[in-house]
Amino acid sequence: QVQLVESGGGSVQPGGSLRLSCAASGHTDSSMCMGWFRQAPGKEREGVAAFRGDGRTSYEDAVKGRFTISQDNAKNTLYLQMNSLKPEDSAMYYCAADYLGGSWRDWDKAEEYEFWGQGTQVTVS
Repeated sequence: QVQLVESGGGSVQPGGSLRLSCAASGHTDSSMCMGWFRQAPGKEREGVAAFRGDGRTSYEDAVKGRFTISQDNAKNTLYLQMNSLKPEDSAMYYCAADYLGGSWRDWDKAEEYEFWGQGTQVTVS
């Protein structure tokens, strides 16, 4: 089992920044894909960024150049630095983890992840 706890959400004006954190515990290892997803009201959950088990990162096109995913292995914590925030970035943000069977091309598919955090709200207005 893997436990994930997100923090760092809040309200910010357009153009502002936030840093989300996801503290992981339990049976985690570096071969897992750790991802950030978001879900706005009435919309499907979408992949934002992932730190893949092969050591590479992936981003949704809409956030490239604005968001940066990183992790601190010593603290077992995943981060999402969000800059130049836009109103359309407003959503509940979730941290997720899974091995994805080694198929990193599925990093943005929510249905492929087994472990999820409870989410943290980001509002840009």
